Amino acid sequence: MLMSADRLRNVKVSASAAMTDKARELRAQGIGIISLSSGEPDFPTPLHAIEAAHKAALAGDTKYPPQPGTPALRAAIQRKFKRDNNLDYAIGEILVANGGKQIIFNALLATCNPGDEVIIPSPGWITYADIAYLAEATPIPVPCPENNGFKLRPEDIEAAITPRTKWLILNFPNNPTGAACTRDEMRAIAEVLLRHPHVLILTDDIYEHLTYDGFKFCTLAEVEPALRDRVLTVNGVSKAYAMTGWRVGYCGGPKSLIDVMNNVHGQATGGITTVSQAAAVAVLDGPQDLLKERATIYQARRDLVVELLNAIPGITCHKPEGAFYVYPNIASCIGKTTAGGRAIETDTDFVSALLEEAHVAAVPGSAYGMSPHFRISYATDIDSLKEGCLRIAQLCAGLSS
Repeated sequence: MLMSADRLRNVKVSASAAMTDKARELRAQGIGIISLSSGEPDFPTPLHAIEAAHKAALAGDTKYPPQPGTPALRAAIQRKFKRDNNLDYAIGEILVANGGKQIIFNALLATCNPGDEVIIPSPGWITYADIAYLAEATPIPVPCPENNGFKLRPEDIEAAITPRTKWLILNFPNNPTGAACTRDEMRAIAEVLLRHPHVLILTDDIYEHLTYDGFKFCTLAEVEPALRDRVLTVNGVSKAYAMTGWRVGYCGGPKSLIDVMNNVHGQATGGITTVSQAAAVAVLDGPQDLLKERATIYQARRDLVVELLNAIPGITCHKPEGAFYVYPNIASCIGKTTAGGRAIETDTDFVSALLEEAHVAAVPGSAYGMSPHFRISYATDIDSLKEGCLRIAQLCAGLSS
């Protein structure tokens, strides 16, 4: 008999992970799937990171690590925050965990009580809401409309804040839309938060280095230093350095918050893998040229995908400022039928047809809180992107009223 806790009642299986798993299953059956569902860089981990991990292992650095992170990694993170974000965090204000996801888990589990509210931009990464549910808080979605570039409007944040609000989560550049906030737009958000001193703010900056067309990234604690004692600045090495499997996330924030997060961290997992920490030191302190080089490649992929999608009747695609996703609008496809006889009533129907009839894996917009859209990751090679968009076009060409 399966017994699950009530806290899991509203927690969903990750749609992107489920779609990626389905694509793997079909590939194993010999079907040629183009997977555009996974938010994972296709670049290799930098060689100097692998060498640092190997060296650490050979040197015997394989014992239990310090729970909040090794002194070497926390110092490297301290230097990174100062170098890239003009943020001065003491070593005791820095925590390392098993990916950015665990940082967010630690933060909400350590601070939320039943009845607390967590404001989350919508569309947004579904894990934010699921972690809020696990923390027995209530996620409050706030729309980021397409006609505003999928960005938060200050007046909508203001309207969403109540005496029960515990956190506002910011993720710009954003998953799933790629939208990013200018300094002026971030300043406008800060002005709202200055009026509500009871609200904590988590900024998920994992796509910080993936911005295009000269766009300048900014983070809230740097834009408005008066908010620093209420901001948890979250980052990691997974997206920028193509180190998803190394599981290294980190954050900077007020020591009182870091201390209670570290308490949760110790009970959930404890300190993270020593060799991963050595690898993270190597990339954070090492040459940073690869970040711009890879961002240039991603920009070319973005431009290609946006152009190809906008050429498809029934699809419109906003050009995002960052990350490696696009979030096409398929409103004109709803209510039609595919050549294979599938009725397209929702974006989930569209994505299912795309996988089963065109053999392209993507993620429905409903998973992120805004329909009718779907998410494509362009963190893959140009040939796969071209073929994937061609198959999307062929599916749309076969739609009938």
